[in-house]
Amino acid sequence: MADRYAFGPPWPGAIVLPDGPSVLGRLLLAEGRVDEAVSTLEGAAEALTVRGRHHIVWAPWPLDLARALAPTDPDRAAGIAREALTHAERLGTHTALGEALRCLALFAGPAEARELLERAVAHLAASPSRYEEARARFDLAHATGSATLLAEATALAATCGADLLAPDTVTARASSRPRE
Repeated sequence: MADRYAFGPPWPGAIVLPDGPSVLGRLLLAEGRVDEAVSTLEGAAEALTVRGRHHIVWAPWPLDLARALAPTDPDRAAGIAREALTHAERLGTHTALGEALRCLALFAGPAEARELLERAVAHLAASPSRYEEARARFDLAHATGSATLLAEATALAATCGADLLAPDTVTARASSRPRE
């Protein structure tokens, strides 16, 4: 879609929310164009952090960059996810906290991942972000192996128009760890 409509640099001078490079990075990841996505997301990081802009809902580049780097540079990816949580805690919104906790769960052991995902679900349930809540509920269901939680996630996804929602491959990889 981004290629079809020439969505990309040069970016407009006006503020666009969510941030254009963050959106493009997410679209590139969805297509499996990981190297391009990483480059785009790193560019967003450089442009925004220099200006002190760390709003992970309006510019979600850290979450997607951490997921993109997880298979090849897990230490750097985990550091980005931890920093995103720090910024989300400063921001204090349920959406930001829930999304950051969900991302950080990728880099945690099974017990800690479940606890982080439970907290993510609680925050996202208190937010207006049904789609992100459904994603977190899918992750929690996979992390716990619970058919009940999976059914709840599927029902939520259907009610918010995300009935085709499936966890992305990085999330599926992380949640396939053996249960404790």
